[in-house]
Amino acid sequence: MEPHDLFGLPLDRFVAERTALAKELRARGERDQAAQVAALRKPSLAAWAVNQLVRTQSRDVRALFTAGDKAQRAQAELLTGRGDAAVLRAALEEERDRVNRLIAAARGLLNSEGHELSPATLERVAETLNAAALDEEARAEVKAGGLQRELRHVGIGDTGQSGGAPSPAASKPPARSRSKVDIKALRRADTAARRAAERAAEARAAAVARRDSAAQALKRAETAVAEADRRAKEAEAARRRARRDLDRATRTS
Repeated sequence: MEPHDLFGLPLDRFVAERTALAKELRARGERDQAAQVAALRKPSLAAWAVNQLVRTQSRDVRALFTAGDKAQRAQAELLTGRGDAAVLRAALEEERDRVNRLIAAARGLLNSEGHELSPATLERVAETLNAAALDEEARAEVKAGGLQRELRHVGIGDTGQSGGAPSPAASKPPARSRSKVDIKALRRADTAARRAAERAAEARAAAVARRDSAAQALKRAETAVAEADRRAKEAEAARRRARRDLDRATRTS
């Protein structure tokens, strides 16, 4: 086993396999590499999920990176005055859709491994995927498939250009500042809306469960009332028959 393979294992096997690999390397006299392996940290749950996505959802991960590249190009063009804000919004929307697809896959991975599925964990996965889509350094870390901790607080790339001097329009601080602030505000709003949607979905599920429970209770109560009505009618009919029998007996006596 290579050190990189540790990050593809089920999370609960990481520590034991890391210890075994470090011991094997020391036994072979590769002490430096053994020390490096022993120093590897067990991934956080969100980082582990991203590592598995890189290994099992490579097509969707590549599509995410492509969408991120489009968003960076759209921002760079907007900053130089040649772009269109609508194009940037569409590119960011596509990037977000790609993230959501991968989040759905991560949800399945976490469930299948028996890990606790919390909105906070999925949010950390989403933040890491956003970072990989829109920041080259973060992308390199994610593509390696050996994250130990999730990535956070990384915004869209500054220019999306490779090499060369920036154009005069791109170097104007006020325009760059306003554009970046707007994008960050949109991302904060998107995150807040996603969390609110998750809370609303959970509240709705609880309300539906209460409604269904109440509907079942009402059905049982209606059945009980119907049964009580039936018994009351039978009892009344029996009382009337008994009264008639008594009247006949009294008249003939």
